[in-house]
Order: sequence, then structure tokens, then C-alpha cells
Amino acid sequence: MSFLPRRDRRYLDSRGVAFREHVEGANKGVILTGITLPEGKYQVPEADILILLPQSYPDVAPDMFFAVPHLRLVEGQREPRCTEARHSFDGKIWQRWSRHNNQWRPGTDGIWTMLKRVEEALEVAA
Repeated sequence: MSFLPRRDRRYLDSRGVAFREHVEGANKGVILTGITLPEGKYQVPEADILILLPQSYPDVAPDMFFAVPHLRLVEGQREPRCTEARHSFDGKIWQRWSRHNNQWRPGTDGIWTMLKRVEEALEVAA
């Protein structure tokens, strides 16, 4: 059963982003699989990204995102800042990327906004 709004599913399909939806207790998550990471920045070329959707999504913004495997910067061989926390979901332990969203526009923003925020955070991570 799909809980992701149709326009979000259409957007992900149009971008060729593989995804699946998973419900665990009261949590609804969209798992973006095989997301290509910035070349040479991390120890792996791609990762799965989890976006937990708040109960009132899309009127309320997703807050953070999560990665598997846990990402380490090639330069310095360390985790990026604000990624030390862990979160268990879908039988995996995810690396939490604490990146808060204070600019969500209800009725305008959707999964495309969150995906753009994820891509930018992965690009600029230090």
C-alpha cells in the first residue's frame, strides 16, 4: 500500500530514482535506493537514503535524512559533521544526517524539495 502522494511518486519515477515505501510502527519512510554520491567524496559511490515522513506530510516538512551505509569522507577518513546519531528502521541501523528544514512551503514543496536538500547536504558535507 502506497502512502506517498501521487505527485511525489511521479517525480521520483521521472527522475529514475528507485524507491520503496516502508511502514514501521507509527513511522512512514521512503527509502531511496542506490543514490549516487558526489564522486570521490565518500568511501562508497552510492548509498540508500531514508526520509521519514511526518504524520501531516506534505503540509509538514521531513526534518532529517538517514544513510546506509554510514558515510565517511575520503578526506580525513571521518564521518561528516552532525551524523553521529543512529536510527533503527527496516531492520537496518541508519546514519542520521541532522539537517533541519525551516523553509518548507506547504502546498508547494514535496519529495523533490527534500531530495534537493539531500543532494546539497551530501555535496557540501565537511
